[in-house]
Amino acid sequence: GARQQTELCNESLMLEKLPACGKSFEEMMKKVDSKKWCNLTEFIMYYDNFTQCTEREANNASCFWPNPLAEGFITGIHKQFFSNCTSEKVHWEDPPDEILITLILIPVMLTCAMITLVVWCSKRSDIL
Repeated sequence: GARQQTELCNESLMLEKLPACGKSFEEMMKKVDSKKWCNLTEFIMYYDNFTQCTEREANNASCFWPNPLAEGFITGIHKQFFSNCTSEKVHWEDPPDEILITLILIPVMLTCAMITLVVWCSKRSDIL
């Protein structure tokens, strides 16, 4: 029978075309104040266009997407625009001792009171 011939990924073509996607993204990002580059809602449409562009260029070069070369290119764009966007970790600390003791003692006292009430009521079943 006839054998289906698959095209091989033309990595050099893809790497030649991807910078155009980066250039277009860079032009769009100039419209966004650099102080807002960490706020995805400010540029989500630009990033979506960039992603679609890289996918289209990879597919045009008969390459799957994402692939290690495209990911490397995308990572470079991320480093260029989003390297200062680190997620701030919340530093958790215990509440003051007075509040902590209160938060622990209230459920303990309520549990003791409920147990006492149940035992008392079970001994006084003649009234109920």
